[in-house]
Amino acid sequence: MTDNKNNCNHLSVEPRPSIAVVIPQYGRIGGAENMAFQLCERLAAMFDIHVFARKWDCGPSPVTFHKVPMIHFPRWLQPISFAGFAQRKISSKAFDLIHSHERIFRMDLMTFHGIPHQTWIRETRQKSLSGFDRATCWTEKKGIENPALKMILPVSTLVKNELSKHYAIPEDRVSVVHPGVSIERFSCLNARSCRERIRARHGFSASDVIICFVGMNFEIKRLDLTLQGIAGMKRDGFIPPLPKLLIVGKGYSEPYLKMAKVLGISDQIVFAGITDEVEAYYLSSDLFVMPSHMDTFGLAVLEAMAAGLPVVISSNVGAADLVTHGESGLILPDNPTAQDMAASLIQLMNPELRRSMGEAARQVAENHDWDKVAGKMAKIYRTLIAGQKNITQK
Repeated sequence: MTDNKNNCNHLSVEPRPSIAVVIPQYGRIGGAENMAFQLCERLAAMFDIHVFARKWDCGPSPVTFHKVPMIHFPRWLQPISFAGFAQRKISSKAFDLIHSHERIFRMDLMTFHGIPHQTWIRETRQKSLSGFDRATCWTEKKGIENPALKMILPVSTLVKNELSKHYAIPEDRVSVVHPGVSIERFSCLNARSCRERIRARHGFSASDVIICFVGMNFEIKRLDLTLQGIAGMKRDGFIPPLPKLLIVGKGYSEPYLKMAKVLGISDQIVFAGITDEVEAYYLSSDLFVMPSHMDTFGLAVLEAMAAGLPVVISSNVGAADLVTHGESGLILPDNPTAQDMAASLIQLMNPELRRSMGEAARQVAENHDWDKVAGKMAKIYRTLIAGQKNITQK
């Protein structure tokens, strides 16, 4: 496949700064992929954006695409080969700035979406490093320790702190840039209609208090703790009816159905599966939970806030940067117990508290609209480009 330009016949009097953006897959699916997509689609109005990717879904903006190959087998060659081929493609053209959302060997700017790969495998997954993992760690180290890297942009303070444990990165070269949310996805919908329709679909009544849980990895996102918290509400003195739990996303449900049966809350939970109208599910709910073991950001948290929901999250969710405990949501203590979760849920059974926290959450989300995040990124681009020109002039 040859390079491809999504052309809108855009004419400019002066040549715009050219930016190379690296992301293996460009589109709306996935956290890193969606962030690259949302930013590039907006930044293309100000810069000449070139996306280097293996696969892409074209948006409406004038973005030029460059196909980057990758060697798939043996698996350990995947990260190294993608980084190498991307570098070769980029070096064939002159760019004012190279911004990567992936581990490559040389870039001016890197958005770091995860935590150091070695930390993720050994501490979070509690596994030993495979050949693929060692290759990924090596590629990551080469890029981050390359003197050409002028700025690294972790998606949360959690990511920033984990990076600082592993790499000696000067403080003035690190700036947290959170992902954004498309507020219009929620404001264009009729909340009352969504609430009635989704509740009727899953057998909920208008008076039920609905807890929304969104995620694809039930183990990491701690669906078990959520179930234990609901069951624990009765033990902590809460007078039924208990809230209902609406679980949106793909995952292995069998062990959780068994757990719910043992806990005596089988009638309180519904697995909705994957949906293409997740916004309606948020709007049909009363609060949102994500007590993850580890989430470097957790875009679902910001989406829930955009829907006006108070959130209950663990301190290991990067989006905790945006949540003020007691105002827009509740942040669980470190290593939360079922009793901690139950106490938080009981607190949010108060409808007036849910309303005030939901309003505050919505205001936070409005300040993190993708247009505002793109404006912040544009400022970073211009600052780095101006710095390069000053160095050249000297």
